[in-house]
Amino acid sequence: MKKTAKIVVTVMIILSNLLCTNMVKADDANDDGPITDIIKNESWEAAGNQLPRVSAGAAIVMDAQSGRVLYEKNAYKRSSIASTTKIMTAIVAIENGKDDEDVIVSKNAASIWGSRVGLKEGKTYKLGNLLNAMMLRSGNDAAIAIAEHVGGSVEAFAEMMNRKAAEIGATNTNFVTPHGLDDPQHYSTPYDLALITQYALKNEKFCDIVSRKSSSFEGKPINNTNEMLSLYPGADGVKTGYTGQAGRCLVTSATHNGWKIISVVLNCSSRSTRAQSSKILLDYAYDNYKLYDYLKEGQQITNVNIHKGLNKAVGIYSDKDISIPLKKDEVDRIKVEYNIPKTLEAPIQKGSSIGTINYVLDGKVLASTDVKAMENIKRKDFYYYFDQIFKTWARLVHQR
Repeated sequence: MKKTAKIVVTVMIILSNLLCTNMVKADDANDDGPITDIIKNESWEAAGNQLPRVSAGAAIVMDAQSGRVLYEKNAYKRSSIASTTKIMTAIVAIENGKDDEDVIVSKNAASIWGSRVGLKEGKTYKLGNLLNAMMLRSGNDAAIAIAEHVGGSVEAFAEMMNRKAAEIGATNTNFVTPHGLDDPQHYSTPYDLALITQYALKNEKFCDIVSRKSSSFEGKPINNTNEMLSLYPGADGVKTGYTGQAGRCLVTSATHNGWKIISVVLNCSSRSTRAQSSKILLDYAYDNYKLYDYLKEGQQITNVNIHKGLNKAVGIYSDKDISIPLKKDEVDRIKVEYNIPKTLEAPIQKGSSIGTINYVLDGKVLASTDVKAMENIKRKDFYYYFDQIFKTWARLVHQR
């Protein structure tokens, strides 16, 4: 009887371990086979000018500059996001730490389940190397070590992540962990993930890390889990994810002819499905939209009259580039709204905001820029008028 009970307990432990491992596994390099084989026998035809049909449970395509949404499917529905969480982990760490900082690995970090890079408890690693391991190899142990180092604890770091999400405008997102293993209170949406990625891609260090196909960690080669870097021309990021609840997830950035777009696919059934869905969405955007340049940062817009200024007018300029992806039939429907006063009251400070310019399509603002003063303009004061009177008097006396 005791022997039977022992066997039952042993079997239950094995099954429990297998179940737990399956539930928390994230970005396993062997998931669905080698990266080079995942597109075998898959159809990758673009969707043409029709809206694409993808197998992903939720998806979005966004222009990386303007933030215009080019395609969406359940894009505002809360979902588990697995290791795509690490996009936010990376940007918070980059903004609050330095590559050469020493990180001592805790027992908590060294013992985490799922995708790991084999960190040893008590051992010291450089923050920059851990970031590399986390984003390429999706190391959950690296994510916790980074969080505890930068935030003091996982909980405090999660608060930093949530503050940054709110700052970015990702208001339908909540982070509990730095790695993204399943938790009912840990979620985001395709739209919010695209916003977070749009923000992260403005950071050169982040871009450099997520664009690497391979690197090394502790003297051993590591390959990026992001299959799109090898499969899609112009792909230059960003992050994969997989858990039992989230399914296979993938955030991709790609750049063609200077135009960068972001795709997000969540809850896919396999790596091949998430890669195929990502490619279809990227192809759809590039095939059906063209990037139109309207303004360059620093470009002078016009002059604005100055009341009681030493100068009669001041030049105003755009504070950023304005480029908008448009379909052919949208180009002639773009309207430009100039919210700029006809006259300004002196004094004017160089770089001060004067107004805005909005680019509107069918009543919706697609892009907007502040316009700013190009120079300082002093106000005519008592001494100015006294000087003018004195000069006039002197001229009259001289004429006599």
